[in-house]
Amino acid sequence: MRSKDRFLLLAFLVILVVFGALVARKYLATSPSPPLAAAPAPQPRQLRDVVLYFGAPDGTFLTAEGREIDDCLEESDCVKETIQALINGPVGNLTPIFPAHTLLKGVQEEGKTALVDFSNGLIAGHPAGSVSELLTVYGLADTLAENFPHIRQVRILVNGKAVDTIKGHVDLRQPVVADFHYCHPPTEAGATAGEGAESGTPQSAAPQGAQH
Repeated sequence: MRSKDRFLLLAFLVILVVFGALVARKYLATSPSPPLAAAPAPQPRQLRDVVLYFGAPDGTFLTAEGREIDDCLEESDCVKETIQALINGPVGNLTPIFPAHTLLKGVQEEGKTALVDFSNGLIAGHPAGSVSELLTVYGLADTLAENFPHIRQVRILVNGKAVDTIKGHVDLRQPVVADFHYCHPPTEAGATAGEGAESGTPQSAAPQGAQH
């Protein structure tokens, strides 16, 4: 093949390659991009309405506050979530019934009794006084009975061990039965929830020798 023919063939090949490249570039530029996969829609949170009992603003009786917690696959998990919400305290102007540094260590159920295990912060940080102690104990018992009808009484543990009392005013040697008498203001001027049967206090609420 003569040199002139080889040159013409080479030039033709170069033109063909350049033309092909231009066509390919134009095609790629105009081809629509594949649609992006749609992100899965977030699942709505499943919520459960609960009723928590805190102290009234003046701290003399229990009053209810509505709350929403995440719903649970297991009822026992909702029991724990409800107690934790009670420990976290009210969102309004009600009075907390647990010391700020109280930790929930665990919850077990034995029939109709909930065994609730707290850290030592429950005792160390408690303000004492018969009324505040009654509100802690019955606020817990009433909250559980209100939201979980199969739980009728509470046994309070500290670091896994039974305690006789928190600060000497309420007898915890036996499970405490829910008592909604404490959810009402005192019926007499000057009366408190810790002054005996007239205010709904069970006879076993205070250990022998405890001072009110």
